[in-house]
Order: sequence, then C-alpha cells, then structure tokens
Amino acid sequence: MAYNILNEVAKEFGLDSIGTHSLRKTFGYWAYKDTKDIAALQKLFNHSYPEETLRYIGIEQDGVDQLLKNAYRRAGDY
Repeated sequence: MAYNILNEVAKEFGLDSIGTHSLRKTFGYWAYKDTKDIAALQKLFNHSYPEETLRYIGIEQDGVDQLLKNAYRRAGDY
C-alpha cells in the first residue's frame, strides 16, 4: 500500500521510479549527513562494508559532484 501511495503522489509531481526503496535510501543519506554515523547505517542496511553503505546512499557521487563544481568555479576565476 505504501508503494501505491508513493507512486500516486510521484505521478502528481511528474516524478518516476519513486517507491519505498527510495525512502530507505533517502533516509540513509540524510541520517549520514546529520550524524556521520556510517557504522549504524551499515548495520541498519545489513551491509558488509562502510564503502558499500556510502555508495548505496550516494555519498561517493556527492563528493564527485562537489569536486567538479569546485573545479568549474575555479576555472571561471581565470
């Protein structure tokens, strides 16, 4: 039922592929941003390695995105 509700709301906003798994990953992302407690999230998600959890919640990609944004910003200063 939760999946159906989420998909109905997502359609109203023109979003695709929103489900309960999206909520799980989003929760992990914001819990990590707030607490930096990767060990607790690793245990919660039943992952074997902290790197697996970081990749799962998209933290690695955030670092790459920030690196590119900073490099682009610096290139504009020249």
